[in-house]
Amino acid sequence: MGSLGRCLARSLLRGQPGPSRPAGPRCYGSAPPELQEQTLVLVKPDAVQRRLVGSVIQRFERRGFKLVGMKLLQANQGILERHYEQLRQKPFYPVLVAYMTSGPLVAMVWEGYNVVKSTRAMVGDTNPATAAAGTIRGDFSMHVSRNVVHASDSVETARREIGFWFQRDELLDWHSGDSDYTYGP
Repeated sequence: MGSLGRCLARSLLRGQPGPSRPAGPRCYGSAPPELQEQTLVLVKPDAVQRRLVGSVIQRFERRGFKLVGMKLLQANQGILERHYEQLRQKPFYPVLVAYMTSGPLVAMVWEGYNVVKSTRAMVGDTNPATAAAGTIRGDFSMHVSRNVVHASDSVETARREIGFWFQRDELLDWHSGDSDYTYGP
């Protein structure tokens, strides 16, 4: 069972009688807690329609990252105005908002060592024509206006964007059994 399956199973058992996880730090092996990061990944409406959510999740799990928040939602104008504030003056902004509100999207928060930089590498260039094969955009998208996913571009941006899409109590703090194998003792 992958990290997502364990996370879902753990959340179902929360509050149930029985043994609890031993007390101790909730961090990965030898990676210092200050190196743990979180990033936002949005699986955009085109990818949801094409049933690519599972493929995106698998790539992050295989990389060893931990899913700490996920929800399916229909984005509204207000959240998109905050999220894309720096793009408001661009000529493509109205089309971008129309696209992002055209169907459901999946918002996820992933956690791990160097997760922001690694996610940007996994996602690939914004323009699918120049995105490397093996990246999410290189493998699944054809045009810059339908580039499948959004990923935060810095730790600071990730914190801000996560705050737009998630309430603090929607993010889980859980121990991944895979962490020892991913990060070592």
